[in-house]
Formats: sequence, structure tokens, C-alpha cells
Amino acid sequence: MSAWTGVPATDPDRDVPRRRTGAPRPGAGALLAAAVLLLALLWALLPEPFASGSPTASVAPSLQAPSGEHWFGTDATGRDVWTRVVHGARHSILGAAVAVLVGFVAGTLLGVLAGALGGPVDDVLMRLVDVLLAIPGLLLSLSVIILLGFGTTNAAIAVGVTSIAVFARLARAEVVRVRVSEYVEAAYGSGGTFAAVLRRHVLPNSLTPVVALAALQFGSAVLQISTLGFLGYGAPPPTPEWGLLIAEGRDYVATAWWLTVLPGVVVVAVVLAANRLSQSIRGSVPS
Repeated sequence: MSAWTGVPATDPDRDVPRRRTGAPRPGAGALLAAAVLLLALLWALLPEPFASGSPTASVAPSLQAPSGEHWFGTDATGRDVWTRVVHGARHSILGAAVAVLVGFVAGTLLGVLAGALGGPVDDVLMRLVDVLLAIPGLLLSLSVIILLGFGTTNAAIAVGVTSIAVFARLARAEVVRVRVSEYVEAAYGSGGTFAAVLRRHVLPNSLTPVVALAALQFGSAVLQISTLGFLGYGAPPPTPEWGLLIAEGRDYVATAWWLTVLPGVVVVAVVLAANRLSQSIRGSVPS
């Protein structure tokens, strides 16, 4: 039986009923990863229930160690680090979402066009993708930021531009793989138009790996935006952006380790959670 169309193939045992196997259930790791990402998203959208104070106000003596009152301690100006981390999710998480959206939409569009049309269109678009891949990601993102200006939004767009080529190559490969399948040829033979076959058969069966890549790129985007913020190309002080928080604490590593370690742990947890969720999505793709 065809895995995609459900049409019985030539098989001597085709009349024998077969047990249907559902999609694999997500494991504990995938559920934990989803919970971490959901928490980070809630921080980004509704930070007040988790940290009601102002992220820029001095609320205690400077450089206090983590305690029951200040979970992540205080920084050099007496600001609560936990509050700044929670409110900083708005810039880091939403910025990463914008970056993934830019890369996903632009890259998938290029890849689908190249894979579906083929010929000269494929050659031209893939040479453009090769040019993007030849430029180191950090250098390309810095070049885009210099053109657009500093800020979280511009940093997110810059990071999204660096991921266009990755999405385009994967989308093209999946479209080419599905395009030569028997059920696609049968759809054409049955009188289906190019647009109808592309919409009904090719895209639904080729975009799942691209969605999995989007989850993976989300974690990478969080890391890249934090890197740009650490280097000073992201949100300006005193904005509570995760990379900037780590940069502000680097001069106090020996005396106030929590200023860099605890925001860094949050960044690492979100990145690992996105990677684990991506693996779970890829594992659900039928072979």
C-alpha cells in the first residue's frame, strides 16, 4: 500500500488487513522541552505574572547573591536579575520568532520554486543560495545590521537573512524528492494542474522536515540574537535583553558569578529545548 496515497499496490497480501500504527508518542524529553519553550513564550508575552517589578528599577543593594527575595540576585546597580531575565524574553524570544519567520517564508518560497519549476529557475535560485551559504553567518548578520541599524528587530531580521539559504536547500530537496513520486505522477496523469498538484500533494508531503528545521533554527536564532546583543549590536542598555545581560555581568565574573551564569543557563535551556523539540518533530516524519 502506498505510504502517501493509501492506494493498494500490487501485493499478493493486499487483502490481508494490516494493523494501523499511529504516530509515535512524544517522550518525556520532548514534553519537557515543550514546557520550557512554553514558559519562555509566556515570559515574552505576559512577563508581569512571573516578575511584576520594573526591569530597569533599582530595588535592592547592588551585587546581592541569589536569595529567596531575589532569585537571580541583583546587578551592579541593584536591579533584580530575575525580573530582567523574564522581561528580556520579550526581546530574545520574539526576536528569534521574527528571525525564524523571515528565514522560513523567504527560504521555503525560494526552495519550493526551485524544486517545482526546475531548469534555469532552479539553477539561478540555487546559485543565489550558494552565495549566501558562502558567507559566514555572523559576518552576514553584522553586514545586514550595519545596513539597517542597531536594535532587536534589525538584529532579528539579520539573523533571519542568514537562515534563508538553509531553508531553501531543504525545501528544494524535499520538493524534488516528492515531485518524482508515483502518486504525484498519477495526479498529473489524472488531469491535475501544476498548481493543484503542488498544493494538494507536493507541499503537504514535503514541508514537515522544513517545520522541524524551523524549530531547530529557533534555538539557533535565540543564540545568535544573544550573541549580537553580547557584542553590542542588539538592544541598547538598559533594555533587558539576554545577551546584553550576560555582557553586563562579564566584568563581575569573579565576584558576582550569577550575573552571567544564570542568564546563560536560561539561554542554554531554551536552545536545548528547541533542539530537542526539533528532533521530536523529525522523528514523526514517515520514512
